[in-house]
Amino acid sequence: MKKKILSVLLVAAISVSMLVGCGNSEKSNPEGGNSEGTVDPQITLKFGYSTSQEDPRGLAAAQFKAEVEEKTKGSVTVELYPSGQLGGDAALIEAIALDSGTVDITVTDASNFATYEPKMGISALPFQFSNFEDAWAFMDSDIQAEAETLLIDNNMRVLAHYDNGFRCVTTSKVAVETPEDMANMLIRTPENPVIMATMTALGANPQPLAFSELYMALQQGTYDAQENPIPVIYNNNLFEVQKYLSITNHIYSGMCFTISESIFNKMSSSQQEIVTAAAISSQDFNRTTNKQQTEELLAKLEEAGMTIIEPDLAPFVEATTIVAEDLKATYGDLLDKLNQWQEDRK
Repeated sequence: MKKKILSVLLVAAISVSMLVGCGNSEKSNPEGGNSEGTVDPQITLKFGYSTSQEDPRGLAAAQFKAEVEEKTKGSVTVELYPSGQLGGDAALIEAIALDSGTVDITVTDASNFATYEPKMGISALPFQFSNFEDAWAFMDSDIQAEAETLLIDNNMRVLAHYDNGFRCVTTSKVAVETPEDMANMLIRTPENPVIMATMTALGANPQPLAFSELYMALQQGTYDAQENPIPVIYNNNLFEVQKYLSITNHIYSGMCFTISESIFNKMSSSQQEIVTAAAISSQDFNRTTNKQQTEELLAKLEEAGMTIIEPDLAPFVEATTIVAEDLKATYGDLLDKLNQWQEDRK
């Protein structure tokens, strides 16, 4: 009897030793695992955005994909859906908010999220920034972060800030040199309350439309005008259906690289770290690319036949001061913080 008990104990001890050995082996040389010795879950991220693959947003998305898949050793794969394949900006944001599973990541203007959290429009107030460096500094500030934190309840986590540039007005018939030239002009905008309010203040008639439908609408003459940054205008061939470009720079479009909170929480901690770091790395690439294209593509737009207009911006600034005033109640102390931030930057 004693021999049988000793035999059972010996087998149990060997089994425990083998389990411990296997555990140590996984930790030291994980196969698709992580530093904690556990196997990472297989995650697929559907990344949808509204512009073309040649746009700085698309180029940066491709870099993000490559870095994530390499550093996670394939445990996280990224599927890219450019040109509104999964829907326009508003639809992409809604899909993440509803946790529909049709899209996991999108990059779009920060103020497009104002439909879900009104304070997200703070970065898009007209004529707040005069150069890229100031705009980037604000997007990375605690003020912007305070607004973004409020999106978590809507299943949205902002990981980085891409750059879309300064928005300019293009038209098919009227050369915009003063706000009076925009009177009653039917202009396409995104479904964005701040941009729409800015166009209204300038006398235009803003009507939202998905970006994927914009080229056709301009070609058919459904709209008189649209407004977008220079790289977007060039990379999406809008110069083919618009004659005039007015360098109004009326709004800076800082974009939020946003991931579904639910899928972010399905990742291991190491996967989360890699995805977050790749988002920031692609942000830096995007910003550099967008600034460079803004400086270089203006001449190409002129070569393509567009008439470039550089209007006196003072009347545009004066006409749009009402936008911030009307939104004081919405932004509360964030507006005071923005004003103080502007003073401190001088």
